[in-house]
Amino acid sequence: MSDTDDLAELAKRRGFYFGSAGAYGGVAGFYSFGPQGAALKRNVEDAWRETFTTRLGNHEIAGPTVMPEPVFEASGHLDGFDDMLVDCPGCGESHRADHLVEDATGVEDAEAIPIPEVEELIADSELVCPSCGTSLAGQPVEEFNLMFETTIGPGDGQSGYLRPETAQAIFVEFPRLKQYARNQLPFGITQIGPAYRNEISPRRGIVRTREFTQAELEQFVDPTDDDPPLADVADVELRLYPTTEQETVSGEYLVRTVREAVAEGVVESTWVAYFLGTAQRWYDRIGVDGRRLRFRQHLPGERAHYASDCWDAESEIGGEAAPDRLSDDPTAGEWIEIAGFSDRGAYDLSKHDEYGDSEFTVFRQYDEPREVDRATVDPDMSVLGPKYGGDAADVADALQELARRDPDAFDDGSVTVTVDGEPYEVASEVANFAVETVTEAGEHLMPHVIEPSFGVDRTVYTLLAHGYREDEVDGEPRTSLALAAEVAPTAVGVFPLVSNDDDLVALAESVAAELRAAGLDVAYDESGNIGRRYRRQDEVGTPLCVTVDHESVEGGREATVTVRDRDTTAQVRLSVDGLDDDLTAVVAGERSFASLREAGVVVGE
Repeated sequence: MSDTDDLAELAKRRGFYFGSAGAYGGVAGFYSFGPQGAALKRNVEDAWRETFTTRLGNHEIAGPTVMPEPVFEASGHLDGFDDMLVDCPGCGESHRADHLVEDATGVEDAEAIPIPEVEELIADSELVCPSCGTSLAGQPVEEFNLMFETTIGPGDGQSGYLRPETAQAIFVEFPRLKQYARNQLPFGITQIGPAYRNEISPRRGIVRTREFTQAELEQFVDPTDDDPPLADVADVELRLYPTTEQETVSGEYLVRTVREAVAEGVVESTWVAYFLGTAQRWYDRIGVDGRRLRFRQHLPGERAHYASDCWDAESEIGGEAAPDRLSDDPTAGEWIEIAGFSDRGAYDLSKHDEYGDSEFTVFRQYDEPREVDRATVDPDMSVLGPKYGGDAADVADALQELARRDPDAFDDGSVTVTVDGEPYEVASEVANFAVETVTEAGEHLMPHVIEPSFGVDRTVYTLLAHGYREDEVDGEPRTSLALAAEVAPTAVGVFPLVSNDDDLVALAESVAAELRAAGLDVAYDESGNIGRRYRRQDEVGTPLCVTVDHESVEGGREATVTVRDRDTTAQVRLSVDGLDDDLTAVVAGERSFASLREAGVVVGE
């Protein structure tokens, strides 16, 4: 088996993740996280929250996963949240067309290619259905909206959708959230929770699923006055793969510090650069292999129309290419997106400001009052009333909004506004458009949004793929997961050397209880020989194991235990008194195992 197959087998056997509803045949794209996986995922989320919410001084919300249709009409998801679908004429199986092209040809990022060109690539490459082998040449490629639709309330109710991203739950609440931030920019709102996309072709386990967890930060900034604390991450080194290198046959990585990347214009947005540096530090902290991590800039064709710039954090998960080659050759390995960093501009708030009933702006007070030119309209209701009846008031409001957003629209002899989807043409003289000079104390500013968005499930998969190890210990093969102690599902395994000695068992249970009371996740195990118990904990990534033996019991008040390190299998004998403090410090990253060996009695040397 390949490393990938071995990892999938380990994940299922040891309770990290497995296909859900197996008793009913399962359903593609939905996975359950078992005891080990749920703990690992929770620890990843807590680590993300500690960095991107607590340390950065942001605030967290928890929005609903079902939202009404108008939210997604405003956001553009109803019209533009599509993937390319091609149906097999033989077996009727649906496939994602761009993935078929990418898998069978040398084309990358096929989702950015227009549909007619994808159809040509399918025909020219003589692609066939992966399920039955029927030719797909000449089959139409269609757009398929990825949102799950539902009904809110009984009967016909109200149309709604499961959210395809957590971001909209933050954007729609901006009018209230800005009050909590006292209308002071910049401020950030985070959210961790499930999102749903009706993927055409779920694949690679938890890499591409129909339900997944996102951890997102929406940073609201004044684009003219607000700068990030770039000095905090200025010296963080990044491995960058910008568009200029991707579009070159011999393109290479650019290794730059955050400071250098900004100074050279490799990363244009200082806010995006700041979050790239923050993310790099976080990935280092939770155990992502830096040799298998890169930041790739979106090509023009794949970047969202509203984003001025976008970078993805990508991890290599193939496990077959040598690390040195991965470090030098951007085309080597199998890369997946695990996070996106986007400058979304004012797009999101402006769309909800247009469609919603609340103000999505922030009032910024000037240091001193200013005289400014303001566009106004004073619609002649004696004309609008008879002409448009009950819609006249709404037409007048629409004229006021148009004057605010686009005063140049009144330069012609007439303007057209839309009310409830219907166009209304109004003569400029009836609108009574004018520009007046007024004194203002401040202005209403539409903030820009900088968005770091992390895929939690893909991060979990990355940690498993990067931590997977096969080696030999005492002449026997061993499988282990080199997970960072902070995110490992279990922090410490505790064993009595044998299970038929009441004194050993009692002391081991007491040690386990004390470690749990100190806040450590502990696995207590007295089944099988001690070597087998070590192997079980190695396989789930437990960084430390404590063994209570006869010497421990004989020590009385000065009892000691053996502490074993997962990665090196080195051991040290430490006093039970103070053991909770010693192990807590190692798990928290405040001490190394080597420092424990210096302080204790080394075993086996």
